[in-house]
Amino acid sequence: MKTTLPLIAMALAFAAGGPAWAQEEKEPDYEGSKDHPLISRYPDARICDYTYTTFEVYKLAVGPTNPETEKLTKMLPLEGKITRIRYSIPIQRSSLEVFRNYEAAFKKGGFEILYSGQGEALGPQFSAAAFPQINTGDAERSRYIAVKLARSGGDVYAALIVNQTEACAAEVQLDVIEVKPMESDLVKTDAAALLDEIGRTGKASVYGILFDVAKSDIKPESEASIAEIGKLLKGNPKLCLFVVGHTHGLGDYAANVKLSQERAEAVVKALVSKHGVDAKRLKAVGVGPVAPVGSNKTEEGKARNRRVELVEQILGDGK
Repeated sequence: MKTTLPLIAMALAFAAGGPAWAQEEKEPDYEGSKDHPLISRYPDARICDYTYTTFEVYKLAVGPTNPETEKLTKMLPLEGKITRIRYSIPIQRSSLEVFRNYEAAFKKGGFEILYSGQGEALGPQFSAAAFPQINTGDAERSRYIAVKLARSGGDVYAALIVNQTEACAAEVQLDVIEVKPMESDLVKTDAAALLDEIGRTGKASVYGILFDVAKSDIKPESEASIAEIGKLLKGNPKLCLFVVGHTHGLGDYAANVKLSQERAEAVVKALVSKHGVDAKRLKAVGVGPVAPVGSNKTEEGKARNRRVELVEQILGDGK
């Protein structure tokens, strides 16, 4: 698998013997900006805008916009680190020349092309739909490519659009999405915090218990959270809990309820078999999508809805 910088060859091809204007003093790059380590800039380009986010949702355009709705017809939802770089290109270079060089460099670097298009084929207002954070203009003079680089440490996706401005200069907008798990240890799930939340609200949400997609198999990285629940129960011998499984709202309702029940049962089984909790103190309940805490129309909302909740059981008459 290739992990070398894919655009180095392109940069070197133009580095030597450039025209006189390439040696002229140019404006500095946007303050604090830098090229992405996997994708170098077009020679003599200048960074005019730059942002990055350590973890965010990104909708990668892998199809044109609908002529009637002006909305994207195909999107690939991604989560991870997002780097956005906007380049201004020397006026002597056409948008076609710039685009063809990037396209060739992506292929040489081992990137898979997911979608590519230009002009009217992209559909109306493609730039605004595909790059809502930074509007790059109308689609008429645009060339776009979406690519993917498979890596063992996390796949990398890129969306690149080249526009020809009114002044006949080319501009490049490059978004790089490095898919990786969120830093889940930023919000701790510990026994003390769980006990405090249960005491205040009667329940506590746990997001550190992860499962394989559409399965009830608990992933190994969930052990720390399950161990804290075991610690909570051992330290509070009178505490009894409903272990409630929740899913997002997509898919078949009955299947989601069944899946949530099986996941809740898997957590109970782990607490009993690995942490010595008395099974009589726990009851698994699966409620599927019926108690959301976020909108299932967004990736953030779906992520919040996929959870395990610990709900305090009040035994007897509750007095």
